[in-house]
Amino acid sequence: MNYIILDLEWNQSRCKSNEIKEMPFEIIEIGAIKLDNQKREIGSFHELIKPEAYLDLNRVTKTIVHMEIEELNEGAPFVETMKRFLEWCGREEYIFCTWGPLDLLELQRNMKYHNMEPLSLTPIAFLDMQKLFSRQYEDKKTRRTLEYAVDFLHIEKDVPFHRAFSDAYYTAKIMTKISEKTQEHISYDVFHIPKQRQQEIYKVFYDYAKYISREFATKTAAMADREVISTRCYICNRNLQKQLKWFTSNGRHYYSISVCPVHGNMKGKIRIRKTEENMYYVVKTLKFITEEEKAEILSKREKVSLHRKKGRKMYNQRKNISSMVAQNKNQIS
Repeated sequence: MNYIILDLEWNQSRCKSNEIKEMPFEIIEIGAIKLDNQKREIGSFHELIKPEAYLDLNRVTKTIVHMEIEELNEGAPFVETMKRFLEWCGREEYIFCTWGPLDLLELQRNMKYHNMEPLSLTPIAFLDMQKLFSRQYEDKKTRRTLEYAVDFLHIEKDVPFHRAFSDAYYTAKIMTKISEKTQEHISYDVFHIPKQRQQEIYKVFYDYAKYISREFATKTAAMADREVISTRCYICNRNLQKQLKWFTSNGRHYYSISVCPVHGNMKGKIRIRKTEENMYYVVKTLKFITEEEKAEILSKREKVSLHRKKGRKMYNQRKNISSMVAQNKNQIS
């Protein structure tokens, strides 16, 4: 399998009112490096793209990429460039690698806007090198800039940053320093959500499990689905009894605690996300936790309960006051 190290530069409207909802960011440059399964460079791709939607460069874009619109106008249209890029990617199996999670999203938005055949109708597995750098070298949560990672790994800075090809070049350099074990933590671009249960994503990593659901019409429907709210041990595959049922403080993130008699306390986390078509889907992660982490979740649940009790109390007080005012008005009349 080959690796396609991809980086994009994009432009946006200079005026928010003129933004195209279906394509807020128009791709103006594609840069890519192809590595073989031994992480040896076997090809490169770089092209500028002639703007078709936003014909002037946004001030921020111009500052970052140091280009003028005249230079871009010499490029080819997006569809022509994209066809050449996909042909360059080849028919041999490959996986995209990007710095951060946004490039594949914007690439597919641009393809849809130009009525191109989609890369996939389901989530696309890819390697988020920004996330993998954090997993291997830092705390797994912090997200660093590309230049920070280059400096951290003492990679020679021999070309400028913030152009598509140069950023792909540096990302490829970092890729060669990421271990096979860390690479197991693949990410999924969810521009296209699973439409059927059979297309849902189940992935078990060595320290947690991830599930991406199909679409639902409402949040309520999502949280009523048995698979969504299930908590199954991803090591021994047994269904677990919940010690703490799913709860939320904001309607977007839900938490639970289940107990496996063999492997201990397992935290469940559900994130409810909205699609561009106003549907809903769920990203659920399951992970075994320490007693300290369990105590933190229990404390969070207690705070939610206290907040709700306070809210109900204030509601009842206002209701009683309104009732008393209404009674007084009736007596006066």
